[in-house]
Amino acid sequence: MDKTNSSREKKKSSRLGADLNFTQTKVVAKGSFGVVFKAIIPETGEKVGIKKVLQDPRYKNRELQILRLLKHQNIVHLNTFFYTKEKEDVYLNLVMEYIPQTIHHCLKRHMSESKSVPPMITKAYVYQIFRALQYVHSLGVCHRDIKPHNLLVNSQTHVCKICDFGSAKILEKGQRNVAYICSRYYRAPELILDAKEYTTAIDVWSAGCVMAEFFLGEPIFLGRSKADQLTEIMKILGTPSASDILVMNPNHPGGALPPHKGRPWARFWGKRASKDAIALMSQLLCYRPTVRLTATQTMQHPFFDDLRKPGATMPGGKPLPPLFDK
Repeated sequence: MDKTNSSREKKKSSRLGADLNFTQTKVVAKGSFGVVFKAIIPETGEKVGIKKVLQDPRYKNRELQILRLLKHQNIVHLNTFFYTKEKEDVYLNLVMEYIPQTIHHCLKRHMSESKSVPPMITKAYVYQIFRALQYVHSLGVCHRDIKPHNLLVNSQTHVCKICDFGSAKILEKGQRNVAYICSRYYRAPELILDAKEYTTAIDVWSAGCVMAEFFLGEPIFLGRSKADQLTEIMKILGTPSASDILVMNPNHPGGALPPHKGRPWARFWGKRASKDAIALMSQLLCYRPTVRLTATQTMQHPFFDDLRKPGATMPGGKPLPPLFDK
């Protein structure tokens, strides 16, 4: 999501006959999905984020249904919702807790300061991403757009939350789904190969790309188009074998892909990442979705052992965010 110039106005809307008052509204994000406002509830002084989405009858909007289903400390909380009508258009307004920063902002700040992200921040944030995915996937939900912009973070408490479930869907085995989903840099290779039947492993790939960004400071696969995205992946992982392609998309029409030898993970990363980090990313960013680690398996990886040590703290001695409570 891209920031836009702020605009302030007074806003009053209603749902089910109850008046909902918001003041000091400010546009903080705009995109094809709609608009996100920051607002204040005057009665309580609480800051909220309001996502306003056009209810296009040609498309099914699952976001409200899924947000009402999800209740987890690493998932953005839905406070309430209401509908508004402008001329002939109906808009759904989702009122959620407001968290001002994203992991995108966090990584950008460290890059601007020419500093690497402290190891404990990387471990704590990545762990929380997979903790949220473990919960989401346990309910059969696939987010389908994991990226730094959709990962909120409180810089004071270091609590990380997944947001923006506008592309999310409850996957059912044997059901065909759209392959053109997920932001390009974080799109799993089976989606690039037009797989219509995929699993929550596409979220694992995306989260693996986010983890890599903590060490690189930029996306690991920077393709300029759909075809170029696969080329960028092959430059590092090598060209997938025929059997790899069959696993990713059994209905792929075939045809030779350009030959790329790829680069050994250890050589690619050098000293930019620890051995445990490299080992984990190699099990997240692999062609076959069937052998990628699940979110649960990822959380058990030795890379996160430092978080479990007695007395472990965040930089500056701040306490760890809640990581292991249910």
